Amino acid sequence: MRNASQRLEEFFFPPEPDTWLRILRTGVALQVIIYCLSLRADWHGLFSLDRAGLIKRDLAEAMLSAQSHYIPRLGWLVDFASRFGVGEQTALTLTWWGLLSAAFMLLIGLFSREAAIATLFLHLCAVKSTSGLTYGVDNFTSIGLFYLMIAPLPDRWAADSWLRNRSRKDNHLQGFHRRILQLHLCLIYFFSGITKCAGAGWWNGTSIWNALIRPPFNLLSPETLIAWKHLFPILSISVCLLETAYPFFIWLRKTRVLWLVAVMTMHLAIGLAMGLYLFALVMITLNIAAFGAEFSFITTETNATRKVAASTSRFDRAAIDGTGYL
Repeated sequence: MRNASQRLEEFFFPPEPDTWLRILRTGVALQVIIYCLSLRADWHGLFSLDRAGLIKRDLAEAMLSAQSHYIPRLGWLVDFASRFGVGEQTALTLTWWGLLSAAFMLLIGLFSREAAIATLFLHLCAVKSTSGLTYGVDNFTSIGLFYLMIAPLPDRWAADSWLRNRSRKDNHLQGFHRRILQLHLCLIYFFSGITKCAGAGWWNGTSIWNALIRPPFNLLSPETLIAWKHLFPILSISVCLLETAYPFFIWLRKTRVLWLVAVMTMHLAIGLAMGLYLFALVMITLNIAAFGAEFSFITTETNATRKVAASTSRFDRAAIDGTGYL
């Protein structure tokens, strides 16, 4: 029983450097910055009740209220600003600048925890107020921001580490948060693959064909698609197998690099072929942070720390140095 408990502890609390956290922080922050800049010209057109088209913000927020009154939305911020005499246009402008500023602070690691919370809240307000126009990239960005909000920030590359003299967290705490992210990704890919396998379109290639010819994702010419039509069944089956088998082969050291490269290649191809660049960026960021951090640059100090940490368990170290886990 003790051996099982020890193995469970070693699985959920492995000693890990904070390289994965730096990758996640910079990648997700860059994702939100690009999101803000890409919507700068259309920000008021999307969210202003005076300038919006047929699908207005109040309709999306009314649908949100039917689900729950506690889902963040831009209407909260506009109503709050109106109490101080601030108009809707000004409130929306301040929200845009607030989201961009919070994401930039998260990128450089200044007030990391506060920046992660603010970025997650403002990003949720924006995407939930346009729920009819959002897709998977917004959900995965929120997932990345959520893990940053609860992660053991700051990492050693954050500005907080040398400007505010914030101490580094225990390596076992780093390992626990990274392990949860790894398990989360495994569940996402596995059930995504199972769902695709249940559809006939993913066995004969019609799902990929329909995705590539549907505006505004039809970046490839019809001549090119017709010339490659015989590859669509192979690509479709490969995607199904790649995602369904993700939880099994990504854990094995012998196949981890192969599976990681294959998954990132898949997302890169989706981004280039369909114009889903932000979706490709966030998925590649999550994958590298979860399973590819050890293949990135790690200093000699980090390697030495990791070897020392691996020699004892979490509770043994707490007993030796007289400190608790947190």
